[in-house]
Amino acid sequence: MKQTKIPPTKPKTGMGRLMELAATKKPLMIASISLSALAAIASFIPHVTIYFITREIMDAYPNFGTLDPQKMFTFGWIALGGVLLNILLYFAALMCSHLAAFGTLYELKVNFASHLARVPLGFHVLTGSGKLRKVMDENIEKIEGFIAHQVPDIAASFVAPIVMFSILFAVDWRFGLTAAVGIVIAFAIQMKAYGNDGAKQMMENYQNSLEDMNNASVEYIRGITVVKAFKQTVYSFRRLHTAIQGYTKVVIPYTLSWENYMSAFTTIINNIYLLLIPVGIWIASVTDDYTGFAATFIFYLIFVPSIASVMMKIMYVSSNARTIISGVERMDSILCDPCLPQPQTSKTAPKHDVVFDHVSFSYAHQEVAALSDVSFRAEEHQITAIVGPSGGGKSTIAHLIPRFFDVSEGTVRIGGIDVREMQSERLMEQVSFVFQDVFLFKQSILDNIRIGNQNATDEQVIAAAKAAQCHEFIEKLPDGYHTVIGTNGIHLSGGEQQRVAIARAIVKDSPIIVLDEATAFSDPENEYLIQRAFEKLMHGKTVIMIAHRLSTVRGASKILVMHKGRLVEQGSHEELLAMQGKYSDMWNTYTRTLDWKMDRKEAEAHA
Repeated sequence: MKQTKIPPTKPKTGMGRLMELAATKKPLMIASISLSALAAIASFIPHVTIYFITREIMDAYPNFGTLDPQKMFTFGWIALGGVLLNILLYFAALMCSHLAAFGTLYELKVNFASHLARVPLGFHVLTGSGKLRKVMDENIEKIEGFIAHQVPDIAASFVAPIVMFSILFAVDWRFGLTAAVGIVIAFAIQMKAYGNDGAKQMMENYQNSLEDMNNASVEYIRGITVVKAFKQTVYSFRRLHTAIQGYTKVVIPYTLSWENYMSAFTTIINNIYLLLIPVGIWIASVTDDYTGFAATFIFYLIFVPSIASVMMKIMYVSSNARTIISGVERMDSILCDPCLPQPQTSKTAPKHDVVFDHVSFSYAHQEVAALSDVSFRAEEHQITAIVGPSGGGKSTIAHLIPRFFDVSEGTVRIGGIDVREMQSERLMEQVSFVFQDVFLFKQSILDNIRIGNQNATDEQVIAAAKAAQCHEFIEKLPDGYHTVIGTNGIHLSGGEQQRVAIARAIVKDSPIIVLDEATAFSDPENEYLIQRAFEKLMHGKTVIMIAHRLSTVRGASKILVMHKGRLVEQGSHEELLAMQGKYSDMWNTYTRTLDWKMDRKEAEAHA
């Protein structure tokens, strides 16, 4: 029997996507919507009682002594009860929607953060941190606000007009029809504004310019020391200045595009009662029941201005939803970015040698290949050093080993197993890193070191710190290992941060160690301490060391020489010197720099 292929479900967009997110906490949202709808109905109870009170007064006119006080008090209590019922029901609706919103916010942030951890590192290279911060801190937060406040208001915005029109036409269809004409005209103007051809494009441009400004602002703040050192300001920091100018050029036309529509909508919706006056004059000229007409006319003059609040709520709900929809689209575009593919079953490497087999790789944002046909073997329990000029591909090799990126061609293997056949968690257990740029979280030093192994005890962390030669300076901090970095002006030097990173790697105790310019920030004293820390870290490990300072790698078992993405030479220090090639030239240049010294007299002569 032939099976019918079911087409894939098209992802929801716009308001449908917003309501899909709100429906993740379905029971709470159903309760919130129902209570908000009942609150909207209750809000019209005082208006209905006003009509009956007006009728009682007009029927008694001019002899007000015939009024029934008990009936008037009853109407008054009913009106008060309607107000209180509206407040209580709406409060209960908000309680339910807030509970749903907080739960949804938690899930969205966790899912978003988890997705960021699963995408390749290349995604973070190409996507500015300011954009991701905006999505995490603003766009997702606005979804929480939408669920907490806008969803109940949307329910009320649907129910309130139905009740309102029912009252308008039930009391007197002629006045009701007149008010409805004004409402339809105002509503048509509002829809014209939202349906404007350039409105969606303007909103997209607005979001793009806001993200550019966020990215530039984050970069500006991070580089504030350099900015101040060179007497720069926000006006001379070109990227931020350009981003602010771009935002201004977008937001002013966007705001002005609403000027005429908003003015017309507000004018009409707040003055519908003026349409009632000519109709009222006409009805008065043909009516036989002047008392009934007067009561009805007075009621409409009182009731119709309240239409403005109902319509304004609909407008603001629609406007906010439009902004939030744009933010959700940004979030979904990132969530749609493919995660790093994972194998169904993870293979385990029996050994810990690292092999690059005819590997080529290109970054998405660069035309020139970062690596071209690179092949080498880093033997188990040995030190393999990688040297070469900047941009030669050294750090790219370090990033491909733990599969921060997938190779374009060839294979990277650990213990004979392709890294693509190992699940990321298992692969990351095999590799520890000490990079040139060390990032320390705004947490205690104890927790920063424990990131290498969340199950490590305090004693193991302290032992790792001692082995990494950082126990002494940690003990001198105000709270020792419990000192929170970045608070109260407490910061670590580059060399101290480097040793904390080494302590992380020691605690992790992985069989493969990748050192990427690990002594870049080191003065002679720190370099000595770091070298001592390396002795503990590298003992019995497969080590891949990237360095510019050739003195740190001359004792390596194998040295790889990279140049413009190609492996041009490999061998021991002595073998490479004997080749009289690229490494020999680098070594000769390096040894000449050791003899360089500043000549004061020569410097003064050139001054």
